[in-house]
Amino acid sequence: MRLLGRSNSTNVKKVMWCAAELGLPLERIDMGGSFGGLDTSGFREKNPNGLIPCLEDGELILWESNTIVRYLVAEYGEGRLSSDSPASRARCDMWMDWVLSTLAAPFRDVYWNKVRATDDNRDEAAMARGLEDLSRHLTLVDGVLAEHPWLSGEPFGLADIPLGCYVYAWFGMDIERPELPHLTAWYERLCERPGYQQHVMLPLT
Repeated sequence: MRLLGRSNSTNVKKVMWCAAELGLPLERIDMGGSFGGLDTSGFREKNPNGLIPCLEDGELILWESNTIVRYLVAEYGEGRLSSDSPASRARCDMWMDWVLSTLAAPFRDVYWNKVRATDDNRDEAAMARGLEDLSRHLTLVDGVLAEHPWLSGEPFGLADIPLGCYVYAWFGMDIERPELPHLTAWYERLCERPGYQQHVMLPLT
């Protein structure tokens, strides 16, 4: 089983971390960013969107990181990271989808302008708006984590993986952050997990 995508991609981190939690051997091939390779006909045959990550599992080709994570858990999880309860699975899906629909866009505005932009192309206004939105969204999460140790409820599960990848950068960037004690405690618990340490806690680039 192979995953195409560079290690510092947030979406690649999700998949690699999930595989580590499940103890799955997953070969990762550097593609995208400075490695290129996304505009080749060979890659476009796998993912016509030209985006990473892209999973190869035998003859099965999958793209979209949340879809890949759900597949790994359904196919290989043997009850880990997910529940047989439709309500519990729906709760995980809710948080996974929320990260993409609500959190990802303001995160990109902050991350790009704080970490990757130069003085010539930094958009301070977009970064400020993104930081305001992120703070508001993560305050919401802090309230939820006041009631449960994990977004998945208990124990750790699928719902924690997408947001966990974003929150690493949130705490790693030189930005002003509101006091969110429950989010901070959740993040500290994530930092104790070997798969998180190996695949998510990488230099911000």
